[in-house]
Amino acid sequence: MQGYILKVQKVRDEDCIVTILSPHKQIKCYRFYGARHPIITQGFKLDFELVESKSFLPHLRSTMHLGFSWLIERERLLVWQNFMRLMADHLRDVQESDEFYFEILEMCAKKFHRQNPIRVVLESYAMILKFEGRLHIDTSCFICDGKLNEQVGLGRAFLLAHPECIGKNPLNYDSVIKFLSTASTAHLNDTQIKELYFILLEGF
Repeated sequence: MQGYILKVQKVRDEDCIVTILSPHKQIKCYRFYGARHPIITQGFKLDFELVESKSFLPHLRSTMHLGFSWLIERERLLVWQNFMRLMADHLRDVQESDEFYFEILEMCAKKFHRQNPIRVVLESYAMILKFEGRLHIDTSCFICDGKLNEQVGLGRAFLLAHPECIGKNPLNYDSVIKFLSTASTAHLNDTQIKELYFILLEGF
């Protein structure tokens, strides 16, 4: 079985509870500490086996990290782990999951070594919003319901508002709409990308 480690929660001693996203479900399992065991790290892709337990969570066994070359690059790894944290929070109450989420992570992992990782996660998040039916390409502010102008501010989940209503830095309306509708950041500069990334970090 394979999946991505969304969350690692330490419990007694060095044992931990591990949340793994597989193609069709989210798995919560128990990992016993052992000096010979590979380190379990958030964001890594894992090949593993589960041993069912009648009294508790299934036990995680026979683990092997399926590495990516960019994992040794600190900045890329931090962006990846932030994305995993957001994904874990977003899917925290989900057991059976659509294969779409696993495929998004697969796509991101393949792109990370050759593309700007922040652009990759932003484009992936736009795809998630569209898939979930939460992509709002509006002409009015979600706070005051007034008509939007050339400059907009963005809230969590990239909801559009007047910059003064939401207290965020202004972004060009047309540029934002193009990004959301195409899931592409190619037309955005690095300053705009960083602004969007800070908003993304507020949560899905």
